[in-house]
Amino acid sequence: MANRAFVFPGQGSQFPGMARELFEQHPEAARLLTQANDILGFSLTDIMFGGSDDDLRRTDVTQPAIFVHSVAQFAATPDARPIMVAGHSLGEFSALVAAGVLRFEDALALVARRAQAMQAACEEQPGTMAAILGLDDATVERVCQEITDGGNVVVAANYNCPGQLVISGSTTGIAQACEALKAAGAKRALPLPVGGAFHSPLMQSAAAALAEAIEKTAFGEALCPVYQNVDARPHTNPDEIKANLLAQLTAPVRWTQLVQQMAADGATDFVECGPGKVLQGLVKKIVPTATVASA
Repeated sequence: MANRAFVFPGQGSQFPGMARELFEQHPEAARLLTQANDILGFSLTDIMFGGSDDDLRRTDVTQPAIFVHSVAQFAATPDARPIMVAGHSLGEFSALVAAGVLRFEDALALVARRAQAMQAACEEQPGTMAAILGLDDATVERVCQEITDGGNVVVAANYNCPGQLVISGSTTGIAQACEALKAAGAKRALPLPVGGAFHSPLMQSAAAALAEAIEKTAFGEALCPVYQNVDARPHTNPDEIKANLLAQLTAPVRWTQLVQQMAADGATDFVECGPGKVLQGLVKKIVPTATVASA
């Protein structure tokens, strides 16, 4: 119990019927889910409980849905007193609520704004992402750099675990990179069903829109260290947390390095709070000795 870290998932972990059980069994979770509908101005819970995969895949629905599910699950967890927290991409907002940095309603408003800004950036600068399996990071980074130098933006976007790296960039650049990385020895290069080039320079316009919203939002001192995506380091200072949250839109998610750092700093038990079990699998690959569980 003493060395329990809470981790919160990002986009891709949604599923039809998500959070319905939480809503039915935990009054505090039900209160937050109902409050979310009021804040957003539409019934998010109707889509979460009864929507299709396609309904849930829309960025403006997906991001609030995963965030609300994660925070509601944290609120419903008995003795949820983490010694440290982290979230994967979007999950960083859930982690900030768990650490007392952001109020639920403020974080949800930021998540909704982030989703809108990312959607607009995707329409302005079309792009995509691909998962690269079975290659070392340095080789992936070198190939991405070569393609970017040739005029098509491609960058390493998510360092998920050793041997699994997601790349992000222009549609043409990703197609070129997949071919080049297979030739370089990748076991697989899988294009992902995403709406844009997240965590790449193509998200720059979204960063500008989010910056304005972040500046108007109150951030408090963290109650426990928040390990952030951009530098894989622990933070408690509100100004540092704000800057890192903004940089995250165009910078890679350093999940491998972040989990390694949490383990080095004493985390032995990792509790995933939110829909799905994606992070538990990644944590086990990064730190095989860690204990993983769902909240």
